[in-house]
Amino acid sequence: MSRAAIYLALVHYPVINCQGEKICSAITNLDIHDIARTCTTYGAKGFFIVTPSEEQKALASRVLNHWLKGAGASFNPDRKKAFEQISIAGSIQEAIAATNVPRHHLGIFATSARLSEGCIDWENFEKIVYKPKFKCILLLFGTASGLHEECFKECDGVICPIYGPTDYNHLSVRSAVAITLDRISGIRRQ
Repeated sequence: MSRAAIYLALVHYPVINCQGEKICSAITNLDIHDIARTCTTYGAKGFFIVTPSEEQKALASRVLNHWLKGAGASFNPDRKKAFEQISIAGSIQEAIAATNVPRHHLGIFATSARLSEGCIDWENFEKIVYKPKFKCILLLFGTASGLHEECFKECDGVICPIYGPTDYNHLSVRSAVAITLDRISGIRRQ
């Protein structure tokens, strides 16, 4: 069964802090490494780090260069392979353009830990992925306390939150990416 190609964007701006204020969050080395490895494991077509901050772009570039061209490239070829699909984008719009997919073929879906009216449950999202109206899907993941509301205006839908068996709902973005990609890709190999 064929699936839409998957792109992922880790959004650092615009996101919100725990008071609900619009901020630009800091890039973390751990997010870059773990999300790149997860994307590669599940066959994502690309992984965008989204930030307008020149300082944060420079930090991400230094990390990428170490693993793609520096000592890390020969030290750990598996890590290099995972890092090859990473791009840095100054905005969500820049990430959209970098997919090189016409907008009518690109479905953009936000993720959120907050329940929103009309969110797409996982069963229906799987149908979107495997009976694609869209050739490609770009998944937006927010850092800090999640995506700012203006991000949702770009989207074709919002996926319902990931719930466990408890009331606690505060996954790391790395875990949310892994669970999401496993839900839409992992079961197909069995």
